[in-house]
Amino acid sequence: MYTQAKSSVRCMARRRNVASRAQDPPTASPSPPTLTSRAAFTNKPPKEQPIRSGRQLLVDSLTHPGPEFSAVEPGSPFVERLKLLLLGIVCVVLWYGHFRFQFTLFENDRHFSHLADFEREMTYRTEMGLYYSYYKTIVQSDTFGEGVGKLLNDNVTEYGHTINTLQRFNLYPEVVVAFLYRKFIEFSTTYNIKTTDCYIINRGESLEPVESCEGLGNPHYFYVTAAFFVSSSVLPSVYSLGYFIGDGHVGGIISAFAFMFNHGEATRAQWTPPLRETFGYPLFLAQSVVLTYLLKHGGNIPLVLAFMLLNIGFLLSWQFAAFVLFAQALALYATYVLEYISSHVLKSLVRWHLASFFVSYLLLFGNKMLLTSMFFNTLCAINIIVSSRQMLNRTNYRLWFIFVHITALIFFTGTSQFLVRSIFDVHDDDHVFDILKSKFSDFANFHTLLYTCAAEFDYLGKEYLTKTFATGLLMFALLSVALVLLVLYKWELTWPIIWYRSIDHSNHGKPFAELVFHLGLLACFSVMAGLIMRLKLFLTPQLCGFLAVALNKNLFQVALNFKPSKWRFPMLVAMVSLMALEGHTNLKKQLAIHGEYSNIEQENLFNWVTMHTKQNDVFAGSMPLMANLKLSTERPIVNHPHYENADIRERTLKVYAMYSRRPLDEVYKTLKDMKVNYYIFQPFSCGNPHPKKDCTYTEMWDIQEPKNKNREALCDLFGRAISGKRPELINPFKVVYGSRSYVVLKL
Repeated sequence: MYTQAKSSVRCMARRRNVASRAQDPPTASPSPPTLTSRAAFTNKPPKEQPIRSGRQLLVDSLTHPGPEFSAVEPGSPFVERLKLLLLGIVCVVLWYGHFRFQFTLFENDRHFSHLADFEREMTYRTEMGLYYSYYKTIVQSDTFGEGVGKLLNDNVTEYGHTINTLQRFNLYPEVVVAFLYRKFIEFSTTYNIKTTDCYIINRGESLEPVESCEGLGNPHYFYVTAAFFVSSSVLPSVYSLGYFIGDGHVGGIISAFAFMFNHGEATRAQWTPPLRETFGYPLFLAQSVVLTYLLKHGGNIPLVLAFMLLNIGFLLSWQFAAFVLFAQALALYATYVLEYISSHVLKSLVRWHLASFFVSYLLLFGNKMLLTSMFFNTLCAINIIVSSRQMLNRTNYRLWFIFVHITALIFFTGTSQFLVRSIFDVHDDDHVFDILKSKFSDFANFHTLLYTCAAEFDYLGKEYLTKTFATGLLMFALLSVALVLLVLYKWELTWPIIWYRSIDHSNHGKPFAELVFHLGLLACFSVMAGLIMRLKLFLTPQLCGFLAVALNKNLFQVALNFKPSKWRFPMLVAMVSLMALEGHTNLKKQLAIHGEYSNIEQENLFNWVTMHTKQNDVFAGSMPLMANLKLSTERPIVNHPHYENADIRERTLKVYAMYSRRPLDEVYKTLKDMKVNYYIFQPFSCGNPHPKKDCTYTEMWDIQEPKNKNREALCDLFGRAISGKRPELINPFKVVYGSRSYVVLKL
């Protein structure tokens, strides 16, 4: 008779009784038990199994070998609540500790406490300055409503266009933090509570002393504190992920240590607090923890609401959220196709995703990029597939079942994507597909090169693999992957299970669904990070959480017929000790980073702009500089670093024509048509060689406009005019301010 592998999970009472068989089924590797449907996802009871005969009886005996299982042996309600209470206490402690750690790194890096407010603004480089400027707008407005109104009708960020910045830039974090700041100041003023300490800082180097204030009453301190409060939740989330994946606190401990030992490869929030990932990614990781609990234990209404609220917060906080949730949707779908979760579970999850998606879509005032995202169109496709389960689920042949579901997903997603893009005529995300195209071919244009020439958009290098291997993260994560793959091999790839399936299996599920899901998510994040190094911020925490699988005693028993209950703690000590050899050094290196921010040239430039130009004068220049100029001088600009829009990409192309080989009069006319009054030219953008091929602005333009290759580059023309003091060469532009790094040209 069929022999079932031992398992720590508890058997339910129901068994199939077969009166007679022609012969015993052939001996095969143990196949996975099925899971009962969970009340958290559906109230429908499992279907009664019909009486079968012949080959179907053989298939049933292989895919449903005996009793149904509950994935985790339930304890008493009191014990379960006590465990969750202890987990909550640990998470609060880790949250506070990580907050202090991040704030210390941030302070050490730029001596933030001793900077004047205008210096603090300059530390928010590129798009960080853009995001903070909207927080500043709300804080400085007479009322909160007036400040939000300025964001909804903004004619300063893209002068000549009035845009809804809340829709375009995912600024809900700034809106919430500004609201809290105004309430905090109102409360502290009412009760006469001191909230800041101010000092006069002597800067030396013939610079005037400045006033520096610290404390929550300072808008910069309040904003940065709020950002670190959110971002520091990543550590307790990683601990919780390890706790549920590794079946207990030993899993949480190893995941938390792995995260801290690889902190520099896991997050950059400590250096860049205003970035969208600082607010968005912690919400995604918390959502992933809730989803893991739902897959493993089932859930209830509060958990479902938490899942949806975290989804909404993630989508509102970061435009990249749709791409990350697309990867999550693929991992869930793969888990369903392998029949580790039931169709009822998948249908519920997809509909919760869709509900939170449409709430976010409305709160973002109909952001069309959400509609054209792969996430939304994949959800639509999966919903169609699950709704057509009766038709797609008829086959007994396992490989055909998988092929049909993969083909259906590709077809319905592609069809939905084509229809949405055709109906709404949206091209804002075209650059994403162009970047992917450039990764797999020799395709390149000006827009793709602006991305791919930046180090963070390069392929994941050997340095990352070397660092994560040295700390043991990569080694132990690969061990965890091997354990899950071994279970999948035993349950899915042995004969005849690989060929046959039960048509009723999708009404149930299998144990370890959460591990299969996270394996799929790890695969997606590995591909994403491999193509774009910046996305390692998803891969590293996922590796940290997943390596807890190595301490999952139930998985060990199924994979190796060995239950390491007595050995889990010694294994934990050994793993942490090995990781600490290099991990401790990494932490010391981060804490040893000390610096002090100073940018005198930019400070002088902004002072000149403030004193010598009108409030409504319009500026153009490089994207990073324009964001800081808007923040510090509040002058209108025509371009900025937020590149995820077709119109702004076209505007940037016109502005960066100053570094092309086009005729100077043509560039002047283009800028004049955009109503630009001043252009800030940066000579170092012309002269500095780039380590990568075709990555100087002139080389980018040679690829964009090969017909102009034989013309003189405007960089060379401006170089001759400025160094030779021959302003007539660049007429009709007029030099009104000059320094080593900045030249202001008046139109």
